[in-house]
Amino acid sequence: MAMSHEDMEKRRQRRQAQQKKQRAQQRKLRLGLAAAVLVLALCTAAIYYFVENAPQTAPSAALNTALPTETTAPQTAPTEETRPAKEATTTIHIRAAGDLNVTNSVVDAGLSATGYDFTRAFQDVTSTLSDADLTLLNLEGNICGEPYGTATSSAPNKLLTALRNAGVDLIQMANSCSINNGLIGLNSTLQAIRAAGMEPVGAYSSPTEFKRSKGYTICEIQGLKVAFVAFTKGVGGMGMPAGNEDCVNLLYTDYDSTYKKVDTEGITSILNAVKAEKPDFTVALLHWGSENNDTISSTQESIVKLLQKNGVGLIIGTHPHLVQKIDYNETAGTLVAYSLGDFFGDAARGGTNYSIILDVEITKDNEKGTTRVTGYSYTPIYTVTSSQTTDGFQRVVRIEQAMQAHDGNFVDKITAACYSDMAYSLTRIASRASGKG
Repeated sequence: MAMSHEDMEKRRQRRQAQQKKQRAQQRKLRLGLAAAVLVLALCTAAIYYFVENAPQTAPSAALNTALPTETTAPQTAPTEETRPAKEATTTIHIRAAGDLNVTNSVVDAGLSATGYDFTRAFQDVTSTLSDADLTLLNLEGNICGEPYGTATSSAPNKLLTALRNAGVDLIQMANSCSINNGLIGLNSTLQAIRAAGMEPVGAYSSPTEFKRSKGYTICEIQGLKVAFVAFTKGVGGMGMPAGNEDCVNLLYTDYDSTYKKVDTEGITSILNAVKAEKPDFTVALLHWGSENNDTISSTQESIVKLLQKNGVGLIIGTHPHLVQKIDYNETAGTLVAYSLGDFFGDAARGGTNYSIILDVEITKDNEKGTTRVTGYSYTPIYTVTSSQTTDGFQRVVRIEQAMQAHDGNFVDKITAACYSDMAYSLTRIASRASGKG
């Protein structure tokens, strides 16, 4: 299924216009320099000619000879050097955040005098989320009306509005909360995501929609055709309703019990459909692993091999609620981020209050036609609870900037205890992301 919405197109056009302007300025500068060199050469030649040919008996003649005051460059056809050259490479950036868990405290973070407004909850990370060619995260919950909160995992529509305004483009919906409120809740959520200007990935309103989409989403990013697939290890221990098994992409055939039998056939079928589209690059969003656990299972390792064998270059994991290792293979041009941690949640359990926003650089060699991961970085973030700030608002913040604000004695600064925990979190994030635990 192709992704197409106005905001994404505006972002793409804006970036293309900037690049075109830069290329035009570079060409203008090169032509200007070439013309200047030509004028200088002609003037030098003219001076040399008059000096060399001046009568020896009248040395002042050359000095009294009027020189041309203006030289016009010859009008010739543009050469290969002056024609706009095709860019050798095209580089894009995809940013990803982890789990957004719909709970009581998360819903309360959006309470306002006029209803719900989650703008403040994401205000500090908006610049990070929006400064990419495409941004995605995983929504563990539904948008299906009241009552809101932990018991139903349902959130107000305004949560999606705030995410879109913060720069999010894709929402992973293949996860353990996909059918918490049945297929009706799933359908309502998918409709709400699209109405907010984003695109859900990995879940479908019906078997018919799955067949139409073939289980994937295609986005055109700076001229690159990028495919996105999403799978989940299960749906909260529940089984999919009979006849609707295709409504959520699943990693295991025993998804409602032991998670030991990888659904190789189902995964491969979707990836074969993706390959038929001949994308430049394929990204897989995986809801896998064990909650609050660092263990990488043998089936996860086999899934990585299966996906990479079938053309997936980037794997982004969620579900454990903890930051886990990032495995970047520079030679192969692939990256696996096993778990990004919780983007926004209760932050009640150790390790779930900090996570990362991952920035992955993907480059296409336009001459060779190959596309690969060429680098990555991440922004450490932290869920500040209402008791950790002087203004009482729960929100997600960038750790380094929040610590600087504390040092500068900002009005809404974090508490001293939170400052200390953030400093500790920075060391833990670096250790976890490197795979050192």
